[in-house]
Amino acid sequence: MKQPYNTALYMRLSRDDESYGDSVSIETQRTILRRFAEENNLHVVGEYIDDGWSGTNFDRPNFQRMMQDVEAGKVNCIASKDLSRFGREHIMMDYYLEFVFPEKGIRYIAVSDNEDTEKGLSDFVPFKNLFNEWFAKDTSRKVKNSLHAKFLAGERTFAYAPLGYKRDPDVKNRLVIDEETRWIIEKIFDLAFHGAGAAKITGILLEEQVPTPGWLNYTRYGTFANIYADAPEKKRYTWTVAQVKSIVKNETYIGNSVHGIQTNISYKNKKKIRKPPEEWLRIENTHEAIIPKEVFERVQEQIASRRRKMKTATTQIFSGLVKCADCGWSMSYGTNNSNSKPFHYFVCTNYRQHGPKHCDCTSHYIRYDTLYAYVLSRLQYWSAQFDMGEEHLKSQLLHANNREQQHMVKMRNAELKRAQKRQKELDRLFSKLYEDWAAERITEYNFKVLSEKYQTEQAEVLEKIERLQAELATEQQATVNIDQWISLIQQYAHPEELTAEMINALIEKIVVHEKTIGEDGEKEQTVDIYYRFVGKID
Repeated sequence: MKQPYNTALYMRLSRDDESYGDSVSIETQRTILRRFAEENNLHVVGEYIDDGWSGTNFDRPNFQRMMQDVEAGKVNCIASKDLSRFGREHIMMDYYLEFVFPEKGIRYIAVSDNEDTEKGLSDFVPFKNLFNEWFAKDTSRKVKNSLHAKFLAGERTFAYAPLGYKRDPDVKNRLVIDEETRWIIEKIFDLAFHGAGAAKITGILLEEQVPTPGWLNYTRYGTFANIYADAPEKKRYTWTVAQVKSIVKNETYIGNSVHGIQTNISYKNKKKIRKPPEEWLRIENTHEAIIPKEVFERVQEQIASRRRKMKTATTQIFSGLVKCADCGWSMSYGTNNSNSKPFHYFVCTNYRQHGPKHCDCTSHYIRYDTLYAYVLSRLQYWSAQFDMGEEHLKSQLLHANNREQQHMVKMRNAELKRAQKRQKELDRLFSKLYEDWAAERITEYNFKVLSEKYQTEQAEVLEKIERLQAELATEQQATVNIDQWISLIQQYAHPEELTAEMINALIEKIVVHEKTIGEDGEKEQTVDIYYRFVGKID
């Protein structure tokens, strides 16, 4: 008796498909696939369901899980209701049907399309795949047109109403003011109107324990339970500067609806990109305003004015690079004007926003001029090492781990050879086992037991080979990375001052530790520089 196929039943439903009713529902797909498997003696090893995923995207979680099981040898047959359930991108469909599945010995069945790789796919499959892709493109266009029409009619689509509003109980896709929370919005704009910046407003909200939008949604609807269910009480009031900035710039609070701020790259690529403001769709007076328009406009003027003032200050060449060593947050750039000679500094943003009462971190304070001098001295040091010869610098970069690295490479190469040898042995043993079973020299029970054993070991050996190859590739890449960094340090040789261009080219991040005080009372502070391509080498 021939061994049945180990079959994966794959089901997919996108949000756009739901409008077509039960004919493509997950339950309908399951019924069709289970009946087909039973009637055709297919051994079902699992169901893989991607609910809410587009067929043009092959990074679906359960699709990837299924392909991992294929790689592990657990699955040698895949069945879906039709070709479109498997995917709607014709190039990727051809890739799987013409290359991946034949190479790995995978049988694929599209039940409703009557396509089966074991019997040979029909000549119409490429056309079916093209049609399925065209269908996805056409559906995407229709959805966009439908949404555009809704927006022009003053409707909004949203998962959660913005803070200060709630869903209109009588009119779909409309907002009405939430009298229980509007005071939070009014408070934020009042503070902004009277000159408070986002950081100061955030501090006031924390100090006065004003609940966050996330906490309010959790208490009302049970959403974000993964964040708030077992969190300490202070989590309820943990506002961030980003949240405050978003609110004070949001035209929702003057009664407007702004759409199309972001869009997908294409109907195939769902990655979001931000559109320029002139392409946004702005519909005015779609709902009742909480904030008067003149107040909102005055706040925007103050934000713009504050941004212009920052640009006239000392150039902040370390922007985005300085990180707190303990909490990982970026360090904020500030100015101390209380002395006769003002100076600039960095402090942990987490600590600055939330303070010691609401934050487990510390300030990690460091003066700008101190950091500047240290970074410049390290770049000058490495430039001097290059002056002594490129090979000398390469030796310096490899010195710390060179001996251990060579030893590890030898060990990994030897281990890889052993694993590859065992892989060939397993393939030969499995082939011999199959011949013995086919010739009835062993029982079906023994064949099943031994084949499962060999398949398990094959998966483990394959995983080991891939891991070792990746580790060896990483070791080889290290040398390439060193050459790239040496090329950069040569480009910026003998620096007398730092520039933003130089720092961003050579440095990935700068990690600042908290100061320590020795027994003699002397303060020390560690600063770790992680260089591009080579990491931490100081």
